[in-house]
Amino acid sequence: MSVAAEILDPVTNDRRGGMPHLLGLLTTAQLRESGVSAERLPALVRRGELAAISRGVYATGETLRRIRSLRSGEALLASASALATSGPGTVASHDSAAAIHGLDLLGRQPSAVAVTRAPGEGSRTGKTGVRMHAAALPAGHVTRRSGVPVTTVARTVVDLARTLTFAAGVVAADSALRRRLTSKEELAAVLADCARWPGTCTAAAVVGFADRLSESALESVARVEFSECGLPPPELQAWLGGGADAVRVDFLWRQFRTIAEVDGAIKYTELALDPGWQAIKQLRRDSFLRELGFEVVHFTWDDIVGDRARVAAVLRAAFRRGSALQTGGAA
Repeated sequence: MSVAAEILDPVTNDRRGGMPHLLGLLTTAQLRESGVSAERLPALVRRGELAAISRGVYATGETLRRIRSLRSGEALLASASALATSGPGTVASHDSAAAIHGLDLLGRQPSAVAVTRAPGEGSRTGKTGVRMHAAALPAGHVTRRSGVPVTTVARTVVDLARTLTFAAGVVAADSALRRRLTSKEELAAVLADCARWPGTCTAAAVVGFADRLSESALESVARVEFSECGLPPPELQAWLGGGADAVRVDFLWRQFRTIAEVDGAIKYTELALDPGWQAIKQLRRDSFLRELGFEVVHFTWDDIVGDRARVAAVLRAAFRRGSALQTGGAA
């Protein structure tokens, strides 16, 4: 057994330094209380018996391998490291909690770990690499993932919707609903608890707009763009055609005989491994939908996020053409 293992074995089954041993991580204070001197600690790190996770937080190689084998292991490791020195009652929250829960997030994520502590519970200033939020944490808003305290999925979604853009909130909310990690009822209950908090009106709008049928972040952002352009809400994941020939489409405006696809995915059960063959299938699929009497338009991510006016113009032109079409078959 290594020197570090001999030291850590009894320590990890105890509580020292005021905090539980999150995922087996140990702080400098905990190690010193276990008998590791200030001089000895750097030597253990140099020999590779301990790894420095962040300032003042350490783990053995075996502990790191175990954590990284967990689902969302890197997110758990980052949050546990931040919480280990943040004091009791602090929990991972916002985008850090979203990463632990496996929610979709829009845009590049901050490198700092987001944590929340109840108002009055110590300093609001986090250490380097930690963003500290102060907000009430009712018992029903906190859970644990692999022993790490974290806001629930519903509270996480509401926090993100309160503090980020409307589109970013919708991406997170759609993702949580699609994965059945929360429900509209649970989100509404959290909103009721946070009724007077900053950003809650926006969060309520996000929850009302959110839809579990959105299958990707791109589809969520597209829905927001369509709405902000003043377009009527489309049907999501609608099936057209019949029997073995039925096709599922991303967005359908039935009244305008118009379909929009935003990801180029082929909605067939077999996997198209050959890109060329996949492109042929896409053309055949579009041809089939047009034979049914629908206009079909495609948008990329750059179209959706970079040229809202063009997206709206293309769709309105398709609406006009679709309304004038003579249907070629029953949908």
